[in-house]
Amino acid sequence: MPSQDFDTDTLARYLHISPVQVQKLAERGNVPGRKIGGQWRFSKGEIHHWLEERIGAAGEADLQHVQGILDQAAAQHEAATVAISELLLPEAIAIPLPARTRNSVIKAMVEVAAKTGLLWDSAEMAEAVETREKLHPTALDNGVALLHPRRPLAHILAQPLLALGRTTNGIPFGSESGQLTDVFFLICSVDDSQHLRTLARLSRLISSPGFLIALREANSGAEAVRVVHDFEQRLDGK
Repeated sequence: MPSQDFDTDTLARYLHISPVQVQKLAERGNVPGRKIGGQWRFSKGEIHHWLEERIGAAGEADLQHVQGILDQAAAQHEAATVAISELLLPEAIAIPLPARTRNSVIKAMVEVAAKTGLLWDSAEMAEAVETREKLHPTALDNGVALLHPRRPLAHILAQPLLALGRTTNGIPFGSESGQLTDVFFLICSVDDSQHLRTLARLSRLISSPGFLIALREANSGAEAVRVVHDFEQRLDGK
């Protein structure tokens, strides 16, 4: 079996469900898979994209469940839980973000991330993010967009990081409801597992009551980091 594929049993362990449940999902077309020699095979890339879409459409309870599954499936060398406040460095925050169009937002967000010295090829990252946005916009109906390339670009990153930008006014960014977007996160991950865990954690954070209000009231990078830290502590019951 190719290293980039799950079979029924390994996917069941990854998702923390039974092999029978995996087979039913596959037979109903609810999970991307194909039969080879009469056996179900699931591309890891397609499974990660499927999970990404589920995260984007999930409510708080489902997000917490998905985050738990991803954390349990993480390799032993990874942290038990992704900490957004540790990935978001003050120098990777732009308030306000000097951009008025989709393309200028992407360029500006990548430039903000590059200020950390952890992103080595801004042009490649910007092109990958723009390609992902053309495939399916990451703008949500709450005025937030979660920018990221379709697949992690480990070869141009020293380590995972997040960038944050907030424009003075909302701009059209592809939200299905037509909601204007003014808060932008750029997720820079080094592997699929870390990307999905970050996406699930960040989605929970922006869904937290009062978080976006507080973030929109922050007047500096330092204030934004404090908002993220404080609300993340609440997620963990601290």
